[in-house]
Amino acid sequence: MPLNLQKNLPAIELLKKEHIFVMDSLRASAQDIRPLRMIVLNLMPLKITTETDLVRLLSNSPLQIELHFMKIKGHTHKHTPVEHMQEFYKDFDDVSADFYDGMIVTGAPVEQMPFEEVNYWEEITGIFDWAKTHVTSTFYICWAAQAALYHRYKVPKYELPEKMFGVFKHTISDSSLPIFRGFDDEFFVPHSRHTELRREDILRVPELKLISESTESGVYMVMSRGGREFYITGHSEYSPNTLDDEYKRDAAKGLEIKIPANYYRNDDPNQGIVVLWRGHANLLFTNWLNYYIYQETPYRIEDIPNLEELA
Repeated sequence: MPLNLQKNLPAIELLKKEHIFVMDSLRASAQDIRPLRMIVLNLMPLKITTETDLVRLLSNSPLQIELHFMKIKGHTHKHTPVEHMQEFYKDFDDVSADFYDGMIVTGAPVEQMPFEEVNYWEEITGIFDWAKTHVTSTFYICWAAQAALYHRYKVPKYELPEKMFGVFKHTISDSSLPIFRGFDDEFFVPHSRHTELRREDILRVPELKLISESTESGVYMVMSRGGREFYITGHSEYSPNTLDDEYKRDAAKGLEIKIPANYYRNDDPNQGIVVLWRGHANLLFTNWLNYYIYQETPYRIEDIPNLEELA
């Protein structure tokens, strides 16, 4: 994909080393195409790592995308240089009058707090409400999925007895949905979380459709408004080393953490990582971009509020 990124974004040079095609805004402006306008609300502490993970997946399509980043207003970003945040990120106030073909809201390291105690709860729920009329389709990932489902449908989250940590096998409940086009009957997804959603709470809400789950890790993907929103509890966007970095970090701190399931060869960190989810991750993002954004979004982006519900 000719992914249109702001010049000097670190992800550009990192991904060029992986032979992934991205272009900066100067080159993209020479193409007479209306690119898909995408925005990422990045709540993760390691902003540049998350940017790179998402750009890697968004680039796997022939569609041109113009990518923007949003942050929570007034929040202190301890793990990312101030200069990076000032150059590449906007506050919600700066974009609230705009429209976007697609939006991604990442997870956040606040999942063990009650939703209402998160210091940016009022701002983020306002963004959730705004997205319903200003975005064609939105991906909510991990904590963001829990938060949006709680805000919109009062679906609760539950504390797990131990961390859901590893790569788990999932199945599909409706293989006719375009989001699953090309998927195998079973596929793997990384998870790293202390809380969960429960299927009985999802099934009680007529507006929600549970479309993928796992016997080990539970609810994985929920859809609403015919694909205007997807709520995803796992981390298909993770790079191969993410769980390894997390495991070694926590082990070095003396924290109680198990080896991530189904991740190392023979469950031995010394034998290296087996990547089981990369094909599924690329299909997931490509199908979302194609079937739920490109084929549904209006050419006049300001017509998004008038969109009919997706079939």
